[in-house]
Amino acid sequence: MRSRLTTQVLGFAGLTPFYVSLAGVALLEDYPRALSVQGFVIYSLAILCFLSGALWGHARSLPDRDQIGHLVISNGIVIFAVASVLTAQVVLAVLLLMLGYLALLWFERRTEETKNWYSAMRAQLTLGVVLAHLLYVGLNVVMLD
Repeated sequence: MRSRLTTQVLGFAGLTPFYVSLAGVALLEDYPRALSVQGFVIYSLAILCFLSGALWGHARSLPDRDQIGHLVISNGIVIFAVASVLTAQVVLAVLLLMLGYLALLWFERRTEETKNWYSAMRAQLTLGVVLAHLLYVGLNVVMLD
């Protein structure tokens, strides 16, 4: 029970940097705003890579025949995420990272045999992350006008 609570607290607390960065993008100017812009992208990259690593770790507990897909997807998402950031186009990178989160959730739900509290939490967290990414893109589009 304790590890479940810890996982939930850490998971939802992990949304905080997304929304703090969003506030910085919306409310700050010049260098602090630029830090918020880059902070959002870098944090998103880090979390997506972390989740891919968790998928890698989960694969190790599966039978050999089921490990390959998990390992390939885990590595593929990390490569996709890094390539997204390397576009050097902030809005494009954020949209691509958002697609990475959705792809990872889709894969997890497709390969999961049972739905439990963790899969429900992952869906809620992904919704929070996708919303943050959409708000980020919206803020960047508005500020370009």
